[in-house]
Amino acid sequence: MKESGMEFRHEYKFMLSVTHAACLKAEIAAIMDQDEHAGGTGSYEIRSIYFDDWQDTCFKQNEAGTDPRQKYRIRAYNGSDEVILLEKKIKRNGMTKKLHQRIDKDQYELLLADTDSLGEEFHSQPDLVKELLMLKQTRQMRPKVIVAYQRTPFVEKSGNVRITFDDGISSSPDFSDFFKEQLHRRPVMPVGETLMEIKFDEFLPTYIKETLGQGDLSQTTFSKYYLCRRYSL
Repeated sequence: MKESGMEFRHEYKFMLSVTHAACLKAEIAAIMDQDEHAGGTGSYEIRSIYFDDWQDTCFKQNEAGTDPRQKYRIRAYNGSDEVILLEKKIKRNGMTKKLHQRIDKDQYELLLADTDSLGEEFHSQPDLVKELLMLKQTRQMRPKVIVAYQRTPFVEKSGNVRITFDDGISSSPDFSDFFKEQLHRRPVMPVGETLMEIKFDEFLPTYIKETLGQGDLSQTTFSKYYLCRRYSL
């Protein structure tokens, strides 16, 4: 099991108009590096399958603002099965920590299978896979929705800063199409809005803070999972 970043990171979210986002992207591109995974276009598509239990605990905790809380998801990029990640995201005292484990297609199928049986292969699995398999058995944890969007990411080593712009956030119930080029989806955000996320460890460098002009930004508790589930229920 791998942890990304330090134990817990600051994470702030802001809803922007497309025009405001375009201006900030240009300014941030001048002072931060483009994420190496973004390629020539500067962005990539993220698809995540979120899990929840028989009581929809994760959904209800998001709605109530419960702290601490956690979510499990399987993530892939650009509709490809070349890199598949199982992730556990923990939120505590307003900060976040993400554990992740790279999995193969067989493990992916195992986690999505509609069964509570652990099977003989359980003991050979990495810890995070075991954890979710156990929750499938004890809490009937199942895949609930696909969340998909286009992400434009920027990074800065000082402070381990990551700023991302997410556009076209949409949901889909079609798990069998997860790796297909064309995923049937339903938009869940108003046209003309972009979600910006700012993540960092202990500090946000002053020059980035000044570029963002945070006094003009309106922070939100936006949850992609919650919004996509709300539209699918």
